[in-house]
Amino acid sequence: MDLPIYFDYNASTPCLPEVVEAIVPYFTSSFGNASSIHHPYGWLAEEAVETAREQVATLIRAEANEIVFTSGATEALNLGIKGIAQMADPGKNHLITIATEHKAVLDTMESLVDRGFELTCLPVSAEGEISLDLLRSSFRENTLMVVAMMANNETGNLHPIKEMAALSKAHGALFLTDAVQAVGKVPVDVRDLGVDLLALSGHKMYAPKGVGALFIKKGLPKIQLKAQITGGGHERGRRSGTLNVPGIVGLGKAAEHCLDDLQEESHRLFNLKKELENGLLQIQGCRLNGSSHRLPHVCNVSFNGVSGKSLLIRVNKKFAVSSGAACSSISDKPSHVLTAMGLDQRTAMATLRLSLGRFTTAADVAFAIEYIREVIEDLRSI
Repeated sequence: MDLPIYFDYNASTPCLPEVVEAIVPYFTSSFGNASSIHHPYGWLAEEAVETAREQVATLIRAEANEIVFTSGATEALNLGIKGIAQMADPGKNHLITIATEHKAVLDTMESLVDRGFELTCLPVSAEGEISLDLLRSSFRENTLMVVAMMANNETGNLHPIKEMAALSKAHGALFLTDAVQAVGKVPVDVRDLGVDLLALSGHKMYAPKGVGALFIKKGLPKIQLKAQITGGGHERGRRSGTLNVPGIVGLGKAAEHCLDDLQEESHRLFNLKKELENGLLQIQGCRLNGSSHRLPHVCNVSFNGVSGKSLLIRVNKKFAVSSGAACSSISDKPSHVLTAMGLDQRTAMATLRLSLGRFTTAADVAFAIEYIREVIEDLRSI
């Protein structure tokens, strides 16, 4: 198959060669169960898991015993949100989130509404920004938790997580951040941010699919969290189930590599993204979606006067891109993120999200600009 050039790193990333090399022995010679504590096979697996726990913790400036491994960020978010809610005092039944959150957050919080919780879903500006004043005025005496993403998966917007966490603390509420698109791309320091919980995913940062983690801050006040998967008491009772040792090893190795060249790679991608955006904005009727404070590798643009479906079909002949979140790509509805920002349905549908990564080159960007220009001109002429 003649594969298109990849511009969808926000949907998934390839495993780094070093990650694959680190993983392979845990499929073959070192295949033991990390809970098998009576023989060397289990000891080797357990040691590998704890090394990875240290590597992930180091990336986000946490302590190793604050990391709980999961099957991915969706499970981590479910564990964090439902786990806290199910252990909360009955009088603490108010939740706050943002209209542009990932469906893994929105759907999970909506499921709690069905169980008697109250939910405030805050709007965003036309640039997708969050109002701290609006958040401040939304707290109630019964507010349990605020959940907000560090970086938006569609626009790349970086949100004021440190300030939001501080407001939450001042009002006696916990703060959970979905940091899936930020970890490994920009510096993340859980202590400086002041967050109580943080979710991350392996396959967004050059590790395998099927592995993620939830950071749970230790200390006072103690975070009471009910396990969502029971049966064995793994991960200190937080998440039962045989540990995915190869995946966890891969996540740890990817975390180590992301940390090693974080600044250099971020700078390289920022320059490529600016070149891409500057080129696309020369096309008549092109608009850039998002604020000025965005991830270094994400470009979200809409085009007037073309069919969104035709645009995506034509562009994906040469480039692998999306119109929004991969988990919602099977829907023919416009992005809830873009409509929350005020875009009309037609414009929201005629949108491309181009996300760059470690294997994106300047030549790829130059070709993308010219090809998209040709497609837009051709569609408009039709």
